[in-house]
Amino acid sequence: MKKFDVPIIYRSPLIAAIKNKRRDQDKMKKDFTPTLLNYGPLKIYLARHFGFCYGVENAIEIAFRTIEENPGKCIFLLSEMIHNPQVNADLLQKGVRFLQDTHGKQVIPFETLTKDDVVIIPAFGTTLDIEKQLTEIGIETYRYNTTCPFVEKVWNRSEQIAKKNYTVIVHGKPTHEETRATFSHASAHTPTIIVNDMNDALTLSKYITGEKHADSFSQDFAGKFSAGFDVHKNLQRIGVVNQTTMLASDTQEISDFLKQVICTTYKLDDKTIEQRFADTRDTLCYATNDNQSAVYGLLEQEADLAIVVGGYNSSNTTHLVELCEAKLPTYFISSEEKIMSEKSIQHFDIHTKSEKITENFLPPDRPVKILMTSGASCPDALVEGIINKLQSFFAVTVSVEEVLQTLD
Repeated sequence: MKKFDVPIIYRSPLIAAIKNKRRDQDKMKKDFTPTLLNYGPLKIYLARHFGFCYGVENAIEIAFRTIEENPGKCIFLLSEMIHNPQVNADLLQKGVRFLQDTHGKQVIPFETLTKDDVVIIPAFGTTLDIEKQLTEIGIETYRYNTTCPFVEKVWNRSEQIAKKNYTVIVHGKPTHEETRATFSHASAHTPTIIVNDMNDALTLSKYITGEKHADSFSQDFAGKFSAGFDVHKNLQRIGVVNQTTMLASDTQEISDFLKQVICTTYKLDDKTIEQRFADTRDTLCYATNDNQSAVYGLLEQEADLAIVVGGYNSSNTTHLVELCEAKLPTYFISSEEKIMSEKSIQHFDIHTKSEKITENFLPPDRPVKILMTSGASCPDALVEGIINKLQSFFAVTVSVEEVLQTLD
């Protein structure tokens, strides 16, 4: 796989050495058992896969290179590069400005831009309407486009099934940048609708079967379907694609459910189902799958608590938190500073969407066993910083070489 030039501030000698060693031991990526970092009274179990994915490293390399290549120019990011506060703060410090917030609200009007300005498209991609607006100003949107190749793969698959007259069902968060972009690209070719979760899929199924009257469709799916959507006509042939950072198991569950609804409604079987349901399993992102599979492997290890590291508005990280907190106490933090002391931790509650402080988060018994992973937009340096902070509470210091020796 391609190697990217990621700034050294995001790298970690410890994590890089561990990942390289695991990669050498498991070239086919079939072993999802965690890596044990044994510090005696502290045992940290690192997920097999975590941290920067291909798309994120690609976006970071392009963004920082763009800054170097355009001294003196006004450089803008359409919105957050990725959902990580440190990376976005570093870009802002270098003079980059955001045109929109993560929900698409305009911060700097497009009308103030000129053709000489540089606009970087984030890893999530953007809508066709925004591309058109920027192009009309004279800005070359493709020159500094960091859209993840796996997001573009979803767009391409949507276009392919659109040519076969399938309606596209997008499993994603309606306000997420990537889902808005995928919806835009898909709806340019075929009727498109967004389902946020299984509840949305259950509601949609009732329109497929005719249990619900078409008159209530616009209320049930307000803001989540393309213009001119015909409930009677456009739900007869469908295909499901996803926001690549959603839980793969959720996408598969929704896809399997809607496939069964189509089968039952139109009396089809596995041999004839393709008449009305497109096979789109190849749109699931490899990194999302790997990171989620690694967390399932991580959770097989008995532990006292889990720490998940990443940006609080990161969709893929939030799903890792969901998986962990279903089994044990889980603390979602953005950096080592959130571990205030060996007694207190400030962490993000994904249900209330706010930070809170938990006291006595480390149990008194020894050894303390901690599961750890991070999101696809989280620098490895942050993970190492947290490991070092935890070590300091137990008065242990171990070199990278000593840690690697324990992995043999």
